[in-house]
Amino acid sequence: MPVASIIMLSLLLLFVVLFFYFVPLGLWVQSVVSLGLGPISIIDLIRMRLRKITPRLIVDGVINLHKAGLPSISTDMLETHQLAGGQVPNVVIALIAAEKANISLTFETATAIDLAGRDVQTAVATSVYPKVIDVPLEGYLAAVAKDGIELKARARVTVRTNIPGLIGGATDETIIARVGEGIVSAIGSSDTYTTVLENPDNISKAVLSKGLDAGTAFEILSIDIADLDVGKNIGAS
Repeated sequence: MPVASIIMLSLLLLFVVLFFYFVPLGLWVQSVVSLGLGPISIIDLIRMRLRKITPRLIVDGVINLHKAGLPSISTDMLETHQLAGGQVPNVVIALIAAEKANISLTFETATAIDLAGRDVQTAVATSVYPKVIDVPLEGYLAAVAKDGIELKARARVTVRTNIPGLIGGATDETIIARVGEGIVSAIGSSDTYTTVLENPDNISKAVLSKGLDAGTAFEILSIDIADLDVGKNIGAS
C-alpha cells in the first residue's frame, strides 16, 4: 500500500475517533429517547467535551431527575456544579431521595452542602432515617452527685439531619461534647445518686431541654441513658 494511502487512512481513522469522542451520538440518542428533542442537543454534548465535563454524568443526571419529577434542573446547572468541583451524582441522588421522602431540598442548598465538603446523600438519608450517636464514643462519663457518690453513665442520642444547618453547622463531635457536659452537669445537680438511679429519665429530660443542638447540623430527637453504674464514694476519700 502506498505511503500516501496509509497516511490518508490514518488521518481518516483519527478523524472518526475524534468525531465520536467530541460528538457522543449514543448519549444524544439516549437523551432523545428519554427526554425527547430539546432538553439536550448535540451542541450541548460537544460543549461539555470542550469544557472537560463528563457528558455521561450530566446526561444520566438530567434523565434521572426528569424521571423523578424534577425537570427544572437543567444541564447547565449540573455542568456549573461539576466545574465548581462538586459531586454531581451525589447531588442528583440526594435530590431524588428528598423528593421521594417529601423533604424540602432545593438544588442550590444541595450543591452548597456538597461544595462545603459534606455528604449530601448521607444527610438526606439521615433526615429520613435518624441515626444514633453514642455518648461518649468509648468508655463512660464520670459525674459526682451532691452526696459525693460517683456515677458512670453512657447515653444514646438519636438525631436526624437538620439540612439547612449542614452549611457551617457543627457535626457529631459537638453533639457528643455538649450532651456529655449536660449529663455530667445534671448528675452533679442531683442531691443523691439514688435519685439519679431511680429516675434516669429525669437526666435525659433535663439535658434535652437545654437545646444542645443549636448551631449544629442535627436535631436531637431523644437522649436515652443506656448504662448507669455506681462508682467511687468521692466524698469519703
